[in-house]
Amino acid sequence: MNIPQPTTGSPSTTGPAGIAAAARRAETRDRLATATWDLLVVGGGILGTSVAWHAAQSGLRVAMVDAGDFAGATSSASSKLVHGGLRYLQTGAVRLVAENHHERRVLARDVAPHLVNPLTFHLPVYRGGPHGAAKLGAGVFAYSALSAFGDGVGRVITPARAAALNPALRTENLRAVAVYGDHQMNDSRMAVMTVRAAVQSGAAVLNHAEVVGLRFSHGRVTGAELRDRLSGDEFGIDARVVLNATGPWVDHLRRLEDPGAAPSIRLSKGAHLVLRRTKPWRTALATPIDKYRITFALPWEDQLLLGTTDEAYDGDPADVRATEADIRQILDEAAFSVRDEQLDRSLLTYAFAGLRVLPGGPGGVESARRETVVTEGRGGMLSVAGGKWTTYRHIGRTVLRKLAAQPTVPLAEDMAPVSDLVRRVPLPGVANPNAVAHRLLVDREPGARMDPLTARQLATHYGSLAFEIARLVRADPALGERVHPDGPEIWAQVVYARDHEWAETVEDVVRRRTTLTIRGLDTPEVRARVADLLGLPAA
Repeated sequence: MNIPQPTTGSPSTTGPAGIAAAARRAETRDRLATATWDLLVVGGGILGTSVAWHAAQSGLRVAMVDAGDFAGATSSASSKLVHGGLRYLQTGAVRLVAENHHERRVLARDVAPHLVNPLTFHLPVYRGGPHGAAKLGAGVFAYSALSAFGDGVGRVITPARAAALNPALRTENLRAVAVYGDHQMNDSRMAVMTVRAAVQSGAAVLNHAEVVGLRFSHGRVTGAELRDRLSGDEFGIDARVVLNATGPWVDHLRRLEDPGAAPSIRLSKGAHLVLRRTKPWRTALATPIDKYRITFALPWEDQLLLGTTDEAYDGDPADVRATEADIRQILDEAAFSVRDEQLDRSLLTYAFAGLRVLPGGPGGVESARRETVVTEGRGGMLSVAGGKWTTYRHIGRTVLRKLAAQPTVPLAEDMAPVSDLVRRVPLPGVANPNAVAHRLLVDREPGARMDPLTARQLATHYGSLAFEIARLVRADPALGERVHPDGPEIWAQVVYARDHEWAETVEDVVRRRTTLTIRGLDTPEVRARVADLLGLPAA
């Protein structure tokens, strides 16, 4: 494959990009190490980014660090859904579903309409399945009622109608199809935009910075010792309060505070597959497997996303991955409702797995409640575990109230009350993606042309910030070339990720700032060129 060579950058391992990135990190380390922060958030996933964002809005001096990349683990390994939680209805959690719907609508309409997209779901009812058509029909009607029918009325349609919308739907023994509405997003892009929002509110952030110890004063946790995983530099951060939002590693950090701390969580592994689509997918499929579990087949990023599994996991969180057994299980379960030609192994482009953080307790992980738990350790460190993207704003505000109520550290006198925060603050780039895509196509230099697929991809991943990427292309037209001929991304996105989105490694770019990895397009040539633009040594 012939990889275009943009003229901007072209750094060697000691070239301008590498030097600039190292200088930026050094400046951030110095800032973190020389100030006293009101709040140090350890962990830059769903919970950490939301708390950092809301705490900075409240006027607190906030620092956030992550041992890997922002949302580099569990938070970028989700099912990519912003949803009310249909399955929660069968447990009687009506209030929870209503709250989830509220947060979903706020994200889709006010906070991130450029990142959160509506998606119609089909729930097929097969002969011999765990649920009947009448039960599911009533369920999706109640589900849509709890969202004030904002996505239409939940209903039941015929197999023929469903097959016309989804030609890959398996119709053998199909009795009916229930229909309801939810939303989806790209979790990695949501995370990056939330980090940007936190920084715009005054937070200082650093990824690839690992906490190797905690600082104590009179028995209380008052900061952390860190190591920059990229440079090897060690530094410390002083903070009045430390928040442990490390997801699957939450108990590891708790044991740095108290070596005798008992386990507080259990982990559930969820694996997913990404396949190339062979047919149009106008709706998502949510197929019941048993009383508790649903398997999804979702149109996502022009691909097909399948999953998920839900199994107890007791290994090292750093080692979690989709195994051959996971792949077979997901394909076998998808085959309940998806035709075989769409499930051929040759279509598989990517497999990934993440860990759900669940409260400790009896019973299997598949029936465990998905709730957020906040605890305080013997040294005063707060630990927060559990949560999901749909309600991540609500979780951030909840933790902020906990911080304000801390009796031993009077943060409340230095922060605006949670009730006084501006409601529904939008994420950076908020805009109508259709309008942005149109502008990208019509506002161009004479003789220049942006591919419609690229325009759409920029609009739905950056919102109005896409115009900043377009300006990079105007300054250097070579940056408008596609990174790979089979994908929509252009080289300007790599430069933008490097300079504005804290992308430090090749993986940061190809898996989380772009969709190259999930499309199976992160070839050795692409990865080498990305490394070059980042100023990294050749592999």
